[in-house]
Amino acid sequence: MTREERYAAAEKIKNDGDLAGAVAAMEALVAEEPDFALAHSALGAWCTRLERHQDAVRHARRACELEPRDPFSYTALSVACMRAGLIPEAEEALAKSRMLQG
Repeated sequence: MTREERYAAAEKIKNDGDLAGAVAAMEALVAEEPDFALAHSALGAWCTRLERHQDAVRHARRACELEPRDPFSYTALSVACMRAGLIPEAEEALAKSRMLQG
């Protein structure tokens, strides 16, 4: 299976109501494809929903490293950091997102 097919399979697991299972599938994917920004982005959002805040921040940071010109990545990082209580980093990420949009 391609990484895109594996990503779609993890999304289907999530859409079927098994968020923890989807996270496990996506974590297996990024373990083999560490430079797959979209997968890290999804993990950032999904781990936030599971209140796995440190994991969410780690994956959101990685998405920003891989896609440094994507404002959405920085917005997602800001949300993950807010939920993790990392307010200064959240504000910095939001400012970066706004700068990239402007």
